[in-house]
Amino acid sequence: MSKVWLITGAGSGLGAGAAKAALKAGDRVVATGRNIDKVRAALHDAVSENLVILQLDVGNEAQAKSVADEAVKRFGHIDVLVNNAGYSLLGNFEELSMQDIEQQLSTNLFGVMHMMRAVLPFMRIQQSGHIINISSAAGVIGFKHCGAYSASKFAVEGLSLSVAQEVGQFHIKITVVEPGFFRTDLLDDQNAKYPTNSIADYAHEGSSRNMWSGYHGTQLGDSTKFGEALVKLTSMAVPPQIFVAGSDALAMISPAIEARLQAVHAHEELSRSTDGA
Repeated sequence: MSKVWLITGAGSGLGAGAAKAALKAGDRVVATGRNIDKVRAALHDAVSENLVILQLDVGNEAQAKSVADEAVKRFGHIDVLVNNAGYSLLGNFEELSMQDIEQQLSTNLFGVMHMMRAVLPFMRIQQSGHIINISSAAGVIGFKHCGAYSASKFAVEGLSLSVAQEVGQFHIKITVVEPGFFRTDLLDDQNAKYPTNSIADYAHEGSSRNMWSGYHGTQLGDSTKFGEALVKLTSMAVPPQIFVAGSDALAMISPAIEARLQAVHAHEELSRSTDGA
């Protein structure tokens, strides 16, 4: 039986890759984005009766609910929610404005919350569903210039793993995906945001823009193959709660987790010393 997917941030990159892969698998897709023309352009070669394109700013809670309602109206149910919409705010933490940080969280974190809250009631009623929240290797590892972005992605991880414990009783599955560097528009100058403020003490390191923009167009990951991997995850009877996407992500995340475990074990005696009598 074909599934119904609701995908945010489907105007490029991983979101578009997921939409195309789902359609290729014979599923139905509600593809959304802030710029509806961009979504249409990204999916122009996948147009069919199985595809509905809707405008959505995930930071707008009312829009999130309206889109979920429309998806159910069009296709009868929602089987898979892919929370992919997001962007990167990159720069030294002290140089970032609180307004920019709040906007980062509004899209990358609260947008995920809005979509989950909009879709979960339908999934509870149908007693099934799979929510895929796109995090990042930066949601596991602290990268330089990624304080705000990592904060949003670390939060998505905690949200996903916690809510999974609550909704499992309704046969709803949640997978948090940790991609490495994929050849998307995430680091394109039109999408990535950098601070306008500068602090002299950081100047000798060069700008965050110069450091990160150089990766654009050279990333290892392929969005089409990413989408195909998501289709495989949704076909699993017991999908993983955490999925690392990309060999580069594996190479970065594995030693980071091992280092954390070593730190935990290195201070076990001090940790136990805080127990009460």
